[in-house]
Amino acid sequence: MDFHELIINRRSIRKYTEDPISSDDVKLILEAALLSPTSKSARAWQLVAIEDKQTLQQLAACKPAGAVSIPRCSLAIAVAVDSTKSEAWIEDASVAASFMQLQAAALGLGSCWVQLYGRFTADGTPSDQFVQETLGIPEECSVLCILTFGHPDEIRKPQDTDKLKWENVHIGKW
Repeated sequence: MDFHELIINRRSIRKYTEDPISSDDVKLILEAALLSPTSKSARAWQLVAIEDKQTLQQLAACKPAGAVSIPRCSLAIAVAVDSTKSEAWIEDASVAASFMQLQAAALGLGSCWVQLYGRFTADGTPSDQFVQETLGIPEECSVLCILTFGHPDEIRKPQDTDKLKWENVHIGKW
């Protein structure tokens, strides 16, 4: 599958089979993040890979809606960046997360982005703080998201390229 076909077919997957992800595939997914570009080559991202079902269940409480894929997945990766080492930490974390999702799709795996930054638990605790405390992530490492990965247990239609919003593209100036 070429890259264009990959991005047309990559969709957020929230239901996974019980099948584990091979250690080789986990390594490739993590390597994709480590190969991602960062502002000023800071490489300040920090990744926490979680496979333990009890921990995944705990993490599902990070926000009242939108975290259903966490306890269902075989692997979750919390994406954080040491914000004292990169002023572009949101961008750095976003690129690393996107690279991991694309690598997973290339491997035939599903993934879903669970946004944490700017979100809250049911009791009002910031979601990123909840994940920091649950996983022992240092305070200086801001957590942007948790990515979930697994073998898809749902089928999503590819993106419809006829519905692309070309009117949002401006050439030269607005």
